[in-house]
Amino acid sequence: MRVLIRVRYGECDAQGVLFNARYMDLVDVAFTEFERVVWGGHAVLLDAGLDTQVVSMKIDWTAPARFDDVLDLELSVDRIGRTSMTLRAEFRQFGDDSSLATALVTYVLIHSDEGGKTPIPSWLRQALDRGAQDVCIDLAGTESDVA
Repeated sequence: MRVLIRVRYGECDAQGVLFNARYMDLVDVAFTEFERVVWGGHAVLLDAGLDTQVVSMKIDWTAPARFDDVLDLELSVDRIGRTSMTLRAEFRQFGDDSSLATALVTYVLIHSDEGGKTPIPSWLRQALDRGAQDVCIDLAGTESDVA
């Protein structure tokens, strides 16, 4: 699944580039869209008595993103474990496809009321297996044919 996101002025640091911690904020935005497309939204998990917690984040940068750049963030399932899932987020410059960064984020599934980790149910595992490869959400306002 792809999400187009524009770098806003307030997300940049004194060097004029997207501040490093903001990349994970953008992954979270993309994950929220991923949840909506793949299994109907975060409320579906909560209604099932489930929730997610981030247990690992890793990011490697190859080039900077700057104010007003449109980022093409491709989110895919990297691994599905017994109680966790790891998503890969590839940050690219929209239009020229140059790589900016790659992030891996692992979420563990928990009971929303008790807090302990729990196995991924079959319906969620099937949704993750299906994914959303052909979906593009344009949050950048490019108003172009991006699919």
